Amino acid sequence: MNALAGISTLDRDKYFSAVTTTTFDVLVIGGGIMGAGIALDAATRGLKVLLVEKQDFAAGTSSRSTKLIHGGLRYLKNFEIGLVRTVASERKVLHRNAPHLVLPEPMLIPILKNASYGYWATKAGLTLYDFLGNVEAPERHRMLDKKATVNQEPLLNPEKLQGAGCFVEFRTDDGRLTMEVLKTARNSGAVCLNYCELNCFTYDEEKQLNGAELQDKLTGNNYLVKAQCVINATGPWSAKLMQQDDQKRISELIHTKGVHLVVPFQKFPLKQSVYFDIPGGRMLFAIPRYDVTYLGTTDTPFTGNLENPTVEKEDVTYLLAEINNMFSGVNLKASDVVSSWAGVRVLLYEANKKPSEISRKDEIFTSASGLITVAGGKLTGYRKLAEQVVNKTLEMHFPENRQTSRTAKIKLAGGDFENADAVKAFLKSCQEIAHIHKYVPETMAYLVRTYGINTKAILKEACRLKAENLAPENRLLQAEICYTIQNEGVTNLSDFLIRRTGKLYFERETIAAILPTVKAAFQKILNLGNDEIEKQETEFQKHYEAAVAFKNESKNAMVSA
Repeated sequence: MNALAGISTLDRDKYFSAVTTTTFDVLVIGGGIMGAGIALDAATRGLKVLLVEKQDFAAGTSSRSTKLIHGGLRYLKNFEIGLVRTVASERKVLHRNAPHLVLPEPMLIPILKNASYGYWATKAGLTLYDFLGNVEAPERHRMLDKKATVNQEPLLNPEKLQGAGCFVEFRTDDGRLTMEVLKTARNSGAVCLNYCELNCFTYDEEKQLNGAELQDKLTGNNYLVKAQCVINATGPWSAKLMQQDDQKRISELIHTKGVHLVVPFQKFPLKQSVYFDIPGGRMLFAIPRYDVTYLGTTDTPFTGNLENPTVEKEDVTYLLAEINNMFSGVNLKASDVVSSWAGVRVLLYEANKKPSEISRKDEIFTSASGLITVAGGKLTGYRKLAEQVVNKTLEMHFPENRQTSRTAKIKLAGGDFENADAVKAFLKSCQEIAHIHKYVPETMAYLVRTYGINTKAILKEACRLKAENLAPENRLLQAEICYTIQNEGVTNLSDFLIRRTGKLYFERETIAAILPTVKAAFQKILNLGNDEIEKQETEFQKHYEAAVAFKNESKNAMVSA
């Protein structure tokens, strides 16, 4: 393994001082799922890789999706057969390589009276979907009549129903998946740095890219890095970097916004996930997840702040109206929403088309200077697109390297289990440990589905902390924070509470109670002064309030217990 490889916040100075004396084969700009996938594919083909991200890893679209590994059923409407085939088959690969994190999710698609897609059209679509994804018999679709549909999901409005199709998708945590891919790339020798921004590209005498000037956003220090190839995997920022490389370049990309809302499960007690058509060509999800149900997504043109896309009142009104129309007796209001998030997609421009009508195809651009840009990537299909990008990289810069991609068979970090049954067995062993140490059993389930086999490292650290006389759950929380700082590049409260754990989205109302323990752990492990930890809390407070800012309440602020 490359001696530089790591994602430890405690070793940032060492990484930065060393990268200036190394000539990399590939510099990847962007630490979302596409950049992570490219770094992993390139590193496992023997290339020396540096990945940099100006924010935290997965801070953009890659932590703001619907959090599904789905086969793109709706892409069939646009006859994008090749795209559906790719993403539908990739679900199996990701489930196999990260069985703790990518889990089967039965999905119901209602067939409505007077809808454009009736029983036979839905059946034909699901049959083709099963075929394209090579779905095995136990997970192939089933068609339900009206009575069976209502039994399966009583909240659906029976007056609108004719029946339903039932099929299987996979759910995940997008920020966690990105992190596990990055850690796997690190284990293969890649150097991955968050809070490291591109200042400018550098060029040789023939105006070919040969590296970049980077800035450590935590210290303000600038660094010159040499690389034979530079890859732009910045998602919504792709056009900006393309124009930075070639100022005459006209953007061929557009941005759209997707919004998701979270409500308490008792307010919307779905028995299972539902995926349904609405007027205008969109399809909405409603997905139960532990103590909450979340729903989305919108697809509207976006021209705002890419770093902080916001959820507006209009978004909330639109989503809740469609949910209340589809489900009887729910009657959700804006006051019921306990959290939300908005993400920005990048799509290839197509004249005279609404966002929902634009193709979700991917594209790889190459500039005259050699900059390789990937646009249009999706969470589900990231691995295959990364493979194509690295193929292009080898063709352009390393023709002597004839290695093919191996990522289809590489277990992701935390996912070193033979199958889903092995995950259950591991969880059972962790719950036995929980009983001995008086940990809450549900916490073990959370840790295993979040960190997989690496839960062992967290439990080991929690055992070491026993001498400090902390309450069991506080000890476990401090151990988790320690793990993410040492292994996942966590530098501040927002990194941990938003992207590594998803607590802001799915457990927002519990944050005030744990915040003192979280702050104390950060101060201790990172040796932070009071001013710095208060600065971090103030920054997190902005995100905390933004999650329900559309309510315009005067008391959205978090109060520490």
